[in-house]
Amino acid sequence: MPEADRPQELPARLLTDPEMLNACRVRDFARVFRLVKTRAGIYPSMIARRCELTPSRVGEVIAGRRQLLHMDVVERIADGLRIPGHMLGLARRSWETPQALVVTEREAPQEPEPEKQTPASLPGPDVDSILALATRASLSTATLEAFQSSIEDYWRRDDQHGGEALRPAIVGQLRYVVGLLKESRRPSIQNGLYGIAAELARLTGWTYFDARQYNQARAYFTEALQLAKETDDRQFMANVLACMSLQATYQDKPADSLALVTAAQDQARSALGTTPRVLSMLSMREAFAHASLGNRDSTHRAIGEAHRHFEQIGVGDPDPSWVNYFDEPKLIVDTGIAHGRLGEAATAEPLIADALRREDRTNQRGRAFHAFWLARTQLDQGKLGQACDTATQALVPASAVASERVSGHLREFYDQLAPYRQEPVALAFESRLRELLPPVSGSLHP
Repeated sequence: MPEADRPQELPARLLTDPEMLNACRVRDFARVFRLVKTRAGIYPSMIARRCELTPSRVGEVIAGRRQLLHMDVVERIADGLRIPGHMLGLARRSWETPQALVVTEREAPQEPEPEKQTPASLPGPDVDSILALATRASLSTATLEAFQSSIEDYWRRDDQHGGEALRPAIVGQLRYVVGLLKESRRPSIQNGLYGIAAELARLTGWTYFDARQYNQARAYFTEALQLAKETDDRQFMANVLACMSLQATYQDKPADSLALVTAAQDQARSALGTTPRVLSMLSMREAFAHASLGNRDSTHRAIGEAHRHFEQIGVGDPDPSWVNYFDEPKLIVDTGIAHGRLGEAATAEPLIADALRREDRTNQRGRAFHAFWLARTQLDQGKLGQACDTATQALVPASAVASERVSGHLREFYDQLAPYRQEPVALAFESRLRELLPPVSGSLHP
């Protein structure tokens, strides 16, 4: 293919423009094509060639006389115009890197294919039947503990590397556990399996949320709610609703975010034994929702509630395992982010900086995410040198984890830096950006 016809990344400003995001979300290709033409200089004839459409068909779409609904056409448009799959409600495309920042996509090592040896005496049931048969006889509390241990390991690896590579294994285990629920077992084991399945569904939803594939995330979060409802686990239902509230914040739906976290708090208050740590985490999510709405007084009140609940945490509190991440550094950094969302940069900066110093260094995504927040608050105060230094340090963990959310925060900082692009410190940051994250992902580089 000639170089001129080779698909290229669209400009970052177009891919992050609210009009483009909304047009892609509803698959309004008349608007998409017009924006691509006016903002990227890709004219209808070139759109047609890249997307394997006829020029007349593209013209009819732009004129509003034709709609494009077939999935194969939508996929051709995504691939031809290099529109990331999540923007059109598609899975990540083969040409996308795990995030818009990673140098090269790491390939999973290929396992050697085992030799096919089937003893003549072995009947021929499928593998799922064999596993179900074995499990029926041996499923015990120890098995539930093994499942829980694997979930905790998934979360650790998700923090370190992102969830993209983990997702197939998580979904596979989820479907296996859901299959086990079809068997009749004593209540303690059955309830334990429902809890395991609910957490696996939430974890799957989280990996999609972190990849900004919001429709898929919502589907798995909903499945997690349904599974938790089977055992009336209201604390866990509150946790899932809090995840959905955070997603709504990222989708720029602050009213939905507030409604979801309010429902989460209602569930938590109606549960027996809801711990102060859970209530503190939920109050902080409420603060995020209010901050996104610009409700200053309500944000400050929710922050105060989060700290009041946290101070009530006692040694030996029966916290659910899924809330253990919400420790003091997390409370502090989230407090800073809530102030940052309100535009209170001077208050936010020391809080985020303090939390970063105390944060677990194995949590690559968290460190990158919070460092970019710190850089943005510093830039908001006119501290250009500090902001660029902080953002430069954040590039190392950012390059180590596949997270579209982290990529989004880097893009936001990069756009915020636009008025200072010719300053020496900004040029040094961009040089380091190109060094660590070459323009294989294109959209961050001019």
